[in-house]
Amino acid sequence: MQFLLYIIIYPFIWLISSLPFKLLYAFSDVLYFLVYKVFGYRKKVVKENLNLVFPEKSPEEIKIIMNKFYHHLCDMIVEAMKSLTISEKEMQKRFTFTNIEELRKHEENNRSVVLMCAHYGSWEWIFVLQTHVKAKGYAVYKRLANPYFDKLVKKIRAKFNSYLITTKETATTLALAKANNELTINGFVSDQSPKLNKAHHWQNFMGIKVPVHTGAELLAKRLDMSVVFFGVKRIKRGYYETTFTTIAEKPNSFKDYEITDAFLKLTEEQIYAEPQYYLWTHKRWKHRNSVPLEFQ
Repeated sequence: MQFLLYIIIYPFIWLISSLPFKLLYAFSDVLYFLVYKVFGYRKKVVKENLNLVFPEKSPEEIKIIMNKFYHHLCDMIVEAMKSLTISEKEMQKRFTFTNIEELRKHEENNRSVVLMCAHYGSWEWIFVLQTHVKAKGYAVYKRLANPYFDKLVKKIRAKFNSYLITTKETATTLALAKANNELTINGFVSDQSPKLNKAHHWQNFMGIKVPVHTGAELLAKRLDMSVVFFGVKRIKRGYYETTFTTIAEKPNSFKDYEITDAFLKLTEEQIYAEPQYYLWTHKRWKHRNSVPLEFQ
C-alpha cells in the first residue's frame, strides 16, 4: 500500500517540481486558497498561537499575520517539491549567505559545528550550504512513515553532500565522525516542544514558559563542537538570505542551558521582526500549563 501511494503521488510531485518558478508560485496561490480558505488547515491552532504570544495585537492584525503566514507556508511546500529538480546554480542564486566566512573560520580552526535553527523563514534549501564549505553535513530529522518517500527525501539532500540522520542515530554517528577526525556541520531544528517526561529545562519563549529541547547543546558539549545559529530573512518570493551567528566557540565554558537560552533569544528576534515567517501550525506552547514547581 505504501509503495502504491508512492507511485501515485511521486509523478505529481515531479510535475510540480518541473514547473518554472512563475507557474510554481501560481500553483502555490491555488494551494493557499485550498489550505487556508477552503479546508482551514490548523487554522484554530494558528490563531490560538498568535493570540497567545501577541496579546497586544488586534483581531485585524492577527488576521493579516495569518494570511501572510499561509501564503508563506504554501510557498515552502512547493519549494520543497522544487528541491527534487532544482539545479545547484539556481539554488545558490535563491538561497544566499551574508557571512559564509563565519563558518569557514570554524573549519580553519578544525572545529565541527552544531548549526541551530528554528522553523522560521526557510530551511528547505539550507542544504546548498554544502557547496560553500568542506565539512560533511548532517541534519537531524524525523523519519517519514512511508519508507519510499523517506528514501526520496534522503536522496534529494545527499546531492549536496548532506545526510539525514534520526535522533537515535545522531550521537553515534557524530561520535564516530569525531573519532575519524572528520569535520562536520550538523543541523538541528531546535524550537520544537519536547515530551514532558524528557523536559530538563523550561524557559520563557515568546513570553511564555515552556519546555525546550537541549539536545543540541548537550551534544555540542559532549563532542566539543562550536555552536552557530543561522537566521533566515526572506528577501522576496523565492529568495532567502542567511546570516550566521556564533553562539559558542568553546561550549564547555558555558553554564548549563546558556547556549539553549541564547538560541531562543535569537529565534525570538526573528519572530518579533516578521512573525508571518514562523511555523505557527506547530503546537509549540501546548505544555505551558504544565510547568513543574521546580521550574516556576
